Amino acid sequence: MAISMTKQKIDTFPAVTKDQFRAGMARFAGAVNVITTDGSAGRAGFTATAVCSVCDTPPTLLVCVNNTSSVGQSFRENGRLCVNTLGPRHEDLAMLFGGKTPTEERFAAADWSVGVTGAPMLVDALVAFDCDVVDTKVVGSHSILLGVIRQISMSEDDKASIYAARQFHQIEINTCL
Repeated sequence: MAISMTKQKIDTFPAVTKDQFRAGMARFAGAVNVITTDGSAGRAGFTATAVCSVCDTPPTLLVCVNNTSSVGQSFRENGRLCVNTLGPRHEDLAMLFGGKTPTEERFAAADWSVGVTGAPMLVDALVAFDCDVVDTKVVGSHSILLGVIRQISMSEDDKASIYAARQFHQIEINTCL
């Protein structure tokens, strides 16, 4: 059963403030990822938890990027990205890609290979998903990028990093497939 709400109906709900939204999202645990791209608009990368699976046919991920960030335009123009999921040993790398560190310094801090799309893949990522961006939707301050996965690389690690309550946490994962 589909639920349909008109704009008038939505407007009757009390407004959620930016501070309330941010406080709520701080309780939302998410995998820590470094999202990378390369192409005619240049090499770029940022740290994100705003990543999720969409479907398996075709295998597709959703990634959100802030349109006002220094890297947003590169991702929209290059049309490719790699989601590099991080483990506990990558927390310093996550901080570099999440701050104001210059691009070359970010990439110099780790070993990278090139995926089939041309996007940088972190050599020792827990898992890396190399994607072609097939659709983009602007919502508020962000672009939602839909990426069809062209290549997957996985490490033997059994520990992942998640981010919740504004800090990193380590979890064990089952590596049995």
